[in-house]
Amino acid sequence: MAVPAFSDIAKSANDLLNKDFYHLAAGTIEVKSNTPNNVAFKVTGKSTHDKVTSGALEGKFTDKPNGLTVTQTWNTANALETKVEMADNLAKGLKAEGIFSFLPATNARGAKFNLHFKQSNFHGRAFFDLLKGPTANIDAVVGHEGFLAGASAGYDVQKAAITGYSAAVGYHAPTYSAAIAATDNLSVFSASYYHKVNSQVEAGSKATWNSKTGNTVGLEVATKYRIDPVSFVKGKINDRGVAAIAYNVLLREGVTLGVGASFDTQKLDQATHKVGTSFTFES
Repeated sequence: MAVPAFSDIAKSANDLLNKDFYHLAAGTIEVKSNTPNNVAFKVTGKSTHDKVTSGALEGKFTDKPNGLTVTQTWNTANALETKVEMADNLAKGLKAEGIFSFLPATNARGAKFNLHFKQSNFHGRAFFDLLKGPTANIDAVVGHEGFLAGASAGYDVQKAAITGYSAAVGYHAPTYSAAIAATDNLSVFSASYYHKVNSQVEAGSKATWNSKTGNTVGLEVATKYRIDPVSFVKGKINDRGVAAIAYNVLLREGVTLGVGASFDTQKLDQATHKVGTSFTFES
């Protein structure tokens, strides 16, 4: 089993708790298409519950034999971003990224340089913001027979100071995983668990304690049930009584519908619920 990045040590539980819940936006749409010359296009649009709309257009060119990927994004905030990736060119397992952004309205510019290095029992990353600070964020994970241990740290060159640090340990097996993390300068602690019960049922939970805000521990549990090969339902609830449900179905080849809702079980007589839908078209 490949060693994950530091941010993905608890990925299975986090995905179950956060992905494919559609109530966060009133409506989202995504259109994807691919051309014969290895160019992929994606258009996304979102409408919030406050009736604010946004969107983005993305074009991606991939040259797999040479390990080159170029992605250009333009969104409705008139922000432009270009991302250039080079994988396995200098060394096997090494990927370099350059990310350049430009906001014409304010002439603001951004430049970032990232490195990813993966081996059978190691996964390291370094993120450099060249124009702000400059700053550097580095993380690394080592693994052996499913056991994982990792740490991350941030550094501001101009201030000559460490800006943050975190640590995590975990264990990954084919049908279950567990992780414990201490983030935000080792002040926020979380423990998560994921279990693939069988081919249809998945379950997971996460507990979080912020030592800076008191002794209250936040708890969230979620489950996913695959109805058939083209549809599934998900549900979750937290310690505050806020619940969410979602339904995802492949209507036909290339067309996916997602419907979701959230509601406060302690305030069912109040208009606190949210409903959202999502459409994805692929060709």
